Amino acid sequence: MVVCLSNNYYVCTGCALLCDDIEVELEGSSLVKVHSACRKGVARMKGCETPLECAVNGKSTDTDTAIKEAARILSNAENPLIFGHGNSSSQAQRKAIAIARKTGAYLDDTSSFCQGPIIEAILQGKLRTCTLDEVKDRADVIVFWGADPSSSHPRHMSRYSYFPRGKERQRGWEEDRTAICIDVRKSDTAEICGNNGTYIIPPGEDAEFMDALVSGLSNKVPKTSFDFDKKRILELTNILKKAKFGVIFAGLGLVYSLKDLEPLFALMDKLNSVSSFHLIPMVGQYNMRGSNHNIFEETGYVNRVKFGTEVLHGPEYSVVEALKEKAVDAALIIGSDPLSSLPLSVARYLTEIPLITIDPCQTLTSSKSDVTIPCALAGVESGGTAIRMDGVEVEMKKIIETDRLSDEEILTRILEAL
Repeated sequence: MVVCLSNNYYVCTGCALLCDDIEVELEGSSLVKVHSACRKGVARMKGCETPLECAVNGKSTDTDTAIKEAARILSNAENPLIFGHGNSSSQAQRKAIAIARKTGAYLDDTSSFCQGPIIEAILQGKLRTCTLDEVKDRADVIVFWGADPSSSHPRHMSRYSYFPRGKERQRGWEEDRTAICIDVRKSDTAEICGNNGTYIIPPGEDAEFMDALVSGLSNKVPKTSFDFDKKRILELTNILKKAKFGVIFAGLGLVYSLKDLEPLFALMDKLNSVSSFHLIPMVGQYNMRGSNHNIFEETGYVNRVKFGTEVLHGPEYSVVEALKEKAVDAALIIGSDPLSSLPLSVARYLTEIPLITIDPCQTLTSSKSDVTIPCALAGVESGGTAIRMDGVEVEMKKIIETDRLSDEEILTRILEAL
């Protein structure tokens, strides 16, 4: 057995950090070991436990036949849904948008029920942001709000945010950085931030805590309807005021708590009137932000759109509402598993309409699909580009060869067959 350590560095697609320092060991044309990646990245790069098989109506078939059947389903549908994209290359996402435009489809992705509003605000220039490299080199105050990167993005704190020694932060976390955790529970990240750096607030009270911080930053006495030590709030505002380069990492806990982003806008505006603060969304899927950028370039919106004689946008065009109202009559799912991730009462309707799945791996959604088309695993079996959680574009290189087509190639052929 001959094992070769690749001399190249590769990009991990385990999450939206898109770590680009990954080394691998190859045995012939097989990837056998992954170095530098976290546990999530290793699992992702080693591939599927159960690879998806090419099939139409439960019977194995060739890729050409499956692509023709997928095109037939989409052509016959009056209101198809195209959903997924977060685990696809940017090139594939642009092909999906072209298919949606050609078929008059509903187009949505997982940001529709997570980080979409924050990314849209960033793209519209309503929230100040920065890159992870700037965080590593310059950040002295780091706030993890409703986020637990120790669990969700295992290399986040060591590679970019808290522990590394940057150009202007040579003394690192010991002397040059302050980490704050604002959450509803004592998470693993909160343990790192310590008792003095952790602020536990009741679920759903993020907006009120933001208002209290704005008051403190304005030299007013902060008030909360829930029991919280005002002295601690003022201590926190003093830390935030002194920041030379601050950053808030906004997690799903923050997003789900806010009814709208106005309290966050007010806090960021106040922070930037007394110090210097930026915000980065803690995106999960490796190219969900790429999907938002690509749809925004095409339509001016990041998700929840419906193509036709004009582009329509609104909550009624989200995947959740489209399925609840049974407004769609076919669905193309790309690199996602809505039957597992959405409430069953909503997702069940997918089993009642013609369903197409493109994915490297077998999923619950693929098991209920009329057409399944396996694709190459991006970042391992195919290349392309993706956009990191901070908006930086990253190029992915192919590591090993495969007979499977990339998701971009499959979508290109579906588009040509329409």
